[in-house]
Amino acid sequence: MEAGAADEETPLIQQLPPEEQCSQYTCDGTVNSDKKPALKQSTGHWRACFFILGAQFAETLCFFMVSKNLVTYLTSALHESNIDAAQSVSIWIGTSFFTPLIGAFLADTYWGRYWTTVISLFIIIIGMLIVTVSSSPLFLNSSYYNWNICRATVYTGLYLTAVGSGCMKPCIPAFGADQFDSADPVERLAKGSFFNWYYFSMNVGSLLSTTLLVWVVANIGWSVGFAIPMLLSGFGIALFFAGRKVYRYKKQGGSPLTRVSQVVVAAVRNHRLKLPDDSSLLHEVSKVTEDDYRTQLTTQFRFFDKAAILSDEISPAQWSPWRLCTVSQVEELKMLLRMFPVWVSMVVFFVVTAQITSMLIEQGMAMDGRVGPFTLPAASIATFDVISVLVWVPVYDTVLVPLARRVTGKDRGISHLQRIGVGLALAAVAMAYSAVVEARRLGTAPAPVSIMWQAPSYLVLGVAEAFSVIGMMEFFYEQSPESMKSLCTALGQLAIAVANYLNSGVLVVVAAATTRGGGAGWIPDNLDEGHLDYFFWMMAVVSVLNLLHFLHCSIRYRANNNTLSS
Repeated sequence: MEAGAADEETPLIQQLPPEEQCSQYTCDGTVNSDKKPALKQSTGHWRACFFILGAQFAETLCFFMVSKNLVTYLTSALHESNIDAAQSVSIWIGTSFFTPLIGAFLADTYWGRYWTTVISLFIIIIGMLIVTVSSSPLFLNSSYYNWNICRATVYTGLYLTAVGSGCMKPCIPAFGADQFDSADPVERLAKGSFFNWYYFSMNVGSLLSTTLLVWVVANIGWSVGFAIPMLLSGFGIALFFAGRKVYRYKKQGGSPLTRVSQVVVAAVRNHRLKLPDDSSLLHEVSKVTEDDYRTQLTTQFRFFDKAAILSDEISPAQWSPWRLCTVSQVEELKMLLRMFPVWVSMVVFFVVTAQITSMLIEQGMAMDGRVGPFTLPAASIATFDVISVLVWVPVYDTVLVPLARRVTGKDRGISHLQRIGVGLALAAVAMAYSAVVEARRLGTAPAPVSIMWQAPSYLVLGVAEAFSVIGMMEFFYEQSPESMKSLCTALGQLAIAVANYLNSGVLVVVAAATTRGGGAGWIPDNLDEGHLDYFFWMMAVVSVLNLLHFLHCSIRYRANNNTLSS
């Protein structure tokens, strides 16, 4: 478990000159599995990320096996309608990206990122086991079979998988980033590459889910398709556990939600007090540990500065964290508030990308899947989204970043916000193209239109994800307070959850509004009778408005100013 820094080793390290400290040991407060300061030569860096990415791959394979095939499974095996299946998929994915808040809280407060990952993998295995058994002929043909029991069992397994996957999601990227010393320029540069390859490994799992596992389902059966990622998850947890000796662990900083709540409560209780003209008079404690971070006071959200006012009315004996907070603690809350507009833009972006697992698949099911001698299932065309990411990430990391670095002088070539903005713009292009394709399909009905017309939309969405999603992960990790890395990583996952719940609500509203008066509506079961193109145009317009909102917010954004105390 991630524990505190070693009391015995710290004095020895402090006796070394600063340059020797950072050449032998990490300077960001990380420790090894024995709770002693981590040696650079034997812990962390890419040697540790090999094990971490292996565990990530196992989780990804399970998640995408379900998410990419769920709409097909629900409509074909459980006989749900198109609109009900799309809603169920959105809610399941939303749950998968809401539970990261739980995982982040447990990781930052109690278990640490390592043990939270291990426990989450066990939950995933149990969930996938239930889904595998419930979809097997042995279960379906048993004398105890009942349709309601079958559905309940399937959804129990699905949501256990969602909880395990969700709790693991904020831990892996943050734990991987922890393997690189933020005080070391070389390792700090490699940290940026980690996020690229983390997303790359995710999409390798997605690719296998939409190709190999889809083929297994179509030719062998659902139970075997679910069993394969379940077994690989067992291998993933063994691999992750094997790397425990080379990991770097960060100590837990207490409950981040409590720290934020204390600032809000203290500011409200001190609302009658006047802020001093000299900001140095606000409360801040002296340095306690060698990895103690301090944050300079900013002028935004001044009301919360009142939480750090030293009042003559309160004696030192009466000081309480619910009445008096440090400037650094106040600034932690401000960091979260500054990130909120970016978070809102990502919610809208993920509403658009949610169509990959819902409306775009249903559009593909209404198209001609024959490609030469092969017939592509609608879920398989989403492979182009994955291929786009797998091609673009290496190109971006090895070609574009070095070129951009020469032009801009920045370590990452372009900023996190610039990277996100490019992805938002591409999402609008993809939705507009999908609308055009659907209009063409409706115009030629009942003559079939090849499913390959969907490929450019998936390719553009893949590049959009490579820009925006990776940029978002880096942004929330880098711009978050030191004590809230898992929590702020989970905020990115929460954006996906809110987006999928919102997408489910949008589908309900669209269905209700467009069927008023007895019409078929935009999204009927028979898409030839509807206007799915109108829905895609609506998504394109929303994407453009979202891009304009993001540009306005990014221009006004002020980066955090964490500094390591000396």
